[in-house]
Amino acid sequence: MGQMPRPLIPRPLFLARGTYRQRRLRDAARLLPVVGGLLWMIPLLWPRGPDGQLISVVLLYIFGVWAGLIGLALVLSRLLRDDETPSDPAGPEED
Repeated sequence: MGQMPRPLIPRPLFLARGTYRQRRLRDAARLLPVVGGLLWMIPLLWPRGPDGQLISVVLLYIFGVWAGLIGLALVLSRLLRDDETPSDPAGPEED
């Protein structure tokens, strides 16, 4: 049997640091709703009844998670927006 043909254009072994960082930030933004849903389900595991958590504690937890998710979404959106800004402030030249 013969050898397999080599690709015409050699592919880099590693992604550029900026591209890798931007992909991980996008992954984090996609994962944020899933993490939020899981965090909101935690009070379902807390004990109920007279020895369980007060409803006020549960509500504070839920709104704390909600505020934290909003803060993380804000940070991620700012970081993603900063990565998408062009390096040339004048923008592309028009003909």
